[in-house]
Amino acid sequence: MTLPSNFGRAIDLSGLGKAPSTAPAAGRQVTAANLASEFVALSKTKVVILLCWSSRSPESLTVLNTLAKLQSDDADRWVLGSVNVDAEAQVATALQVRTVPYAVALIAEQIIPLFEQSYPEAQIRAVVDKVLSIAAEQGVGSPVEEVMEPEEEEAFAALESADYTTAEAAYKKLLARKPNDTFAKLGLAQTQLLIRTQGLDLAAVIKKASEAPNDLNLQIQSADCEMIAGNVEAAFNRLLECVRRFSGDDQGRAKAHLLDLFLLVDPADARLVKARSALASALF
Repeated sequence: MTLPSNFGRAIDLSGLGKAPSTAPAAGRQVTAANLASEFVALSKTKVVILLCWSSRSPESLTVLNTLAKLQSDDADRWVLGSVNVDAEAQVATALQVRTVPYAVALIAEQIIPLFEQSYPEAQIRAVVDKVLSIAAEQGVGSPVEEVMEPEEEEAFAALESADYTTAEAAYKKLLARKPNDTFAKLGLAQTQLLIRTQGLDLAAVIKKASEAPNDLNLQIQSADCEMIAGNVEAAFNRLLECVRRFSGDDQGRAKAHLLDLFLLVDPADARLVKARSALASALF
């Protein structure tokens, strides 16, 4: 890997405030001296995930510990590198860190940005699994073994015959048994989207919504139609505008539906990261 020419310049994370820096035990410590020789070199044969953190950000330490738990759960099938941005400003600059927590993957000497905010364990688990699958396709490591739950099999069979109601019930049964199952949550969200849009003329609904911007029901329905058509950013922007325009219960409905649509998108997707930030700005 060729490091940037500005490798020695410190990154500005002053907005976090001041506090003493400590090095937690989680993960292997990454330094300017071993970044290329140890971690980049290792990425030829094994997935490496680097988590950039600061003791001034408790959220970043939480994510670091979550990743350490997942690495342990995976029996060290991948390597966790710990980047203390306060102590290793050169590394932070090389990785183009803007905020913490910030996670990147190294696969076959290539850097892949993952996420730059805190997420629950279930979502981080989904990101890690996807990284392992992508790496396996490139000949690095082995793919994640997929074990299908009985309820998932029931849901898949129902979806194949367009029996969305049965599929929805199956996913709900699975979540009742395993409330934190990431794929069950995704499957339920996708199935409910199919139920809400079944039989709709997508173009007609979107046209009606454009003609009635103050009709919240139409805006929500139109966002669903845009989502099912793959226009993710348009769906997010439509509901973000509703959050800004409406107040009280209507604003709450728009926000709740937007959060439901967020479940349909990869946590590391730039469109989702942007929409989450816009939602926070609209509310506060």
